[in-house]
Amino acid sequence: MQFAVHYLLLKNKNMKIVSACLAGLNCDYKGGSRPCPKVIELVKKGKAIPICPEQLGGLTTPRTAAEQKDNRVITKVGEDVTKEFKQGAEEGLKLAKMIKCKQAILRAKSPSCGCGKVYDGTFTKTLIKGDGVFAKLLKDNGIEVFTEDDV
Repeated sequence: MQFAVHYLLLKNKNMKIVSACLAGLNCDYKGGSRPCPKVIELVKKGKAIPICPEQLGGLTTPRTAAEQKDNRVITKVGEDVTKEFKQGAEEGLKLAKMIKCKQAILRAKSPSCGCGKVYDGTFTKTLIKGDGVFAKLLKDNGIEVFTEDDV
């Protein structure tokens, strides 16, 4: 893997991290994707690496819907998956640092990737101000985060 990362860095110094679901990979909680043509084009051109922090944290696909509530991530059936979300965010950050990533394009409103707004934990589609676990960690480490709505 490290050889591939070094090759990509030599090829493109402005490598981005993108949510894998936006790149068309079937990894969202329902087992589907949320293809974003601009994100797919970045990946095709070798300018972005798709990752799914939830999968990196050990969660399955498909999986039960989850939302943030009181600094925790809770599924619709009440299971606390905060540990998995944090682990996935940490693994994603390792990759971002490895490729010297300065920017990320992540899935809007997601409890992991949301930037600026996330669902409030009531599973009523109510949005509140905040960032997903992965988005917040990237921001805290100096990486600029956008959503598909921004590109």
